[in-house]
Amino acid sequence: CTLREHSQKNVIFINELPLFLVLETWNFCSHKSEGEREMDSEQLHFEIDRLSTCGVLLSTEEKSCLQTSLVTLKSNQKFRKVIFWGKIFGVQSNYYIAQGLGVDEMADRKSLYSVNGLDWAILPKVDSDLSKKVCQLRGRFTGDPSFEMEYKIERRQHPAGDNTDGAEGRVDMEEITVKEEDRLAAVIEMIDKDSLVVPRGAYVRRAMGSVAVNRTFDGLSPAEANLARNYMHLRKKVEEERTDGSTPMIQPPRRPVPGLDFLDCIESDLPEGCWTFQLHRGSTVIM
Repeated sequence: CTLREHSQKNVIFINELPLFLVLETWNFCSHKSEGEREMDSEQLHFEIDRLSTCGVLLSTEEKSCLQTSLVTLKSNQKFRKVIFWGKIFGVQSNYYIAQGLGVDEMADRKSLYSVNGLDWAILPKVDSDLSKKVCQLRGRFTGDPSFEMEYKIERRQHPAGDNTDGAEGRVDMEEITVKEEDRLAAVIEMIDKDSLVVPRGAYVRRAMGSVAVNRTFDGLSPAEANLARNYMHLRKKVEEERTDGSTPMIQPPRRPVPGLDFLDCIESDLPEGCWTFQLHRGSTVIM
C-alpha cells in the first residue's frame, strides 16, 4: 500500500479550543470500485485507525454507534455522501460532527452534530456578525447545545461634536449572548475555512461550475506529498493581503490546468511555514 493508494487529509489540533478535528481519508485505488474510492460513513470503522499514530482514537462503542447512525443519516437526509468530520470535547458531553455532501461537494455541504452518536441535528447557518461574536468567546464547550454563553465587551463612545484625537469618551459595557449551538456552527465553519485541505487534482470543476471528486486522481507520491504547493483549500477562492498591503503571488508548480487549479494553494498561507508534513505508517498516511 503506497501513498498513491491512500491520500490522507491532515489532522488538525487546535490548542486554544478544546477539540480535535479528523478530516476524512481518501482512497484512490485504480482497482477499486466507485463506491469504495472515497472514505465515507461506511468506511469509518476501518479508516479511523489510520490516525492512531497521533493519538486520535474512537472507542469500539463509538465506532459501532457512528457506523450505524451515519448510514441512517445519509438515507434519511438524502445526502449523496456522509463523512465523519470529527469530535469536539465538552465539559458535560462531547459533540460528534458529520457533514452531508450533495452533488457539488464544495457548495452542497451541511454540518450536523450529535451528543450521543445516534441522533443528529443540522447546525444553523453562520453569518459574519455571528463569526465576530464567536471570536470574542473563550472557554470550553459545555456539551449542552441550548446553553447560552454571556460575555461583555467595551464600547467607547466619544462626546458628541468632539473630533479631537485621543479624546476620552464614555466607556459602556455591552452584554452579548451566544447560544452554544450557534458557537459550534461558527467554530466548524472557521476551521473548515482555514484547514479543510485537499491534494491538488483531487477535485475538478465541471463545465456548469459544480465541484466534484476527480475520479482519475490516483493520489500523491511521497515526494509530492511533502510539498505545500500540492495542497489546496477546499473553499471559494479568496484574495488575501499581507500586512504590507501586497497580495501574495505564488508561482504555480506547473502551468495551471483549467478545471483543476481553481482553489487557493496553502503555500501562500500566513504566517509562512505554518504547514508541516509528516509521513506515518510506512508512507501510507500523511499528516
